[in-house]
Amino acid sequence: QVQLVESGGGLVQAGTSLRLSCAASGRTFSSYAMGWFRQAPGKEREFVATISGRGAYTYYTDSVKGRFTISRDNAKNTVSLQMNSLKPEDTAVYYCAAKIGSSVSNSPPVYDYWGQGTQVTVSS
Repeated sequence: QVQLVESGGGLVQAGTSLRLSCAASGRTFSSYAMGWFRQAPGKEREFVATISGRGAYTYYTDSVKGRFTISRDNAKNTVSLQMNSLKPEDTAVYYCAAKIGSSVSNSPPVYDYWGQGTQVTVSS
């Protein structure tokens, strides 16, 4: 069982930055691929970024490439999402997720554990 707790959301202006963090319980953190997803009001949950178990591979949705960076610290059981040049369309609840097995995936159904989410609101 893995418990995930996100933090770092907030209300910011367009063009600024936020850093989301996700703290995970458990002793085998490096055996999980981690992902960030988001869900805007009235929309389905969508993939944002994923990172492999040891951090060697990352993958992003096209709309955030060059602006967002996913990273992890396996010694601290944390995964982060650095979000730069934020846009109003980035407004959503952001979720951290863990997938058993270290290979990356952009598909929500294959993730086994989810955090409670953190709200990110970007004003224009």
